[in-house]
Amino acid sequence: MNLSSEERSELEAVISVGYDRSVFARAQMVLWHAEGRRVAEIARKAGSSKPTVCNWIGRYEQEGLAGLDDRKSPGRPRTVPGRDRARIPALTRSSPPEITGLTHWSSYNAT
Repeated sequence: MNLSSEERSELEAVISVGYDRSVFARAQMVLWHAEGRRVAEIARKAGSSKPTVCNWIGRYEQEGLAGLDDRKSPGRPRTVPGRDRARIPALTRSSPPEITGLTHWSSYNAT
């Protein structure tokens, strides 16, 4: 599996912020696979089974980062797709655009 630099960055962002423990583990499986590790080794390191590892790698190959999310979610449907949710924490580590006049990101709304 060859990951683009953008795909690798998205997966690493999921791991670095740990925004969802299960997606974190799945992203780690994909990264290990991209490093050339064997499925049996990944399963052992992740405390999972080989079929589970193959499932998550396959879903990532077909659907990208969104494929690592659970299929069913209790409650209201998500309004932000999984691919975008993973990018949000990564974007907050960069400075806001200069045109905004902001020096850092904040959840404070001055309106």
